Amino acid sequence: MIAALLAASLTVPPPAGTDVRRILDTLQAVETGGERDPDAAIGDGGKALGAFQVWRVYWVDACEYDPSLRARGYQAVTDREYAERVVIAYLSRYARDWSIDTIARIHNGGPAGATKRRKATNDYAAKAAKEWARCDT
Repeated sequence: MIAALLAASLTVPPPAGTDVRRILDTLQAVETGGERDPDAAIGDGGKALGAFQVWRVYWVDACEYDPSLRARGYQAVTDREYAERVVIAYLSRYARDWSIDTIARIHNGGPAGATKRRKATNDYAAKAAKEWARCDT
């Protein structure tokens, strides 16, 4: 119980003023930006679905944070609007801040992607930073 309360106190839903649309567009571009139909993308040997390449375990985590997501089922991550809700719930559960670096690392490397597995997410974070910067031009 104490661990759950502590974990909840460390997560930060998108603060006011966060450009969530830009974050989502950046993640989608890194994941499936070159796909003709990103929402139908299947990757990682069939383990990842949709524009954000969501794995079932990612979806389960998001559903634990926001139980209303369970109503549609995992396969619905191929629907962009639903997938965006899943990604936001997952990131809200684990992000301590909403910088693109933190968000990209968590999206790619799981809850510890921005900390313990930081080195493993370097390439992905670099791609996300490049895509983020491209939006500034």
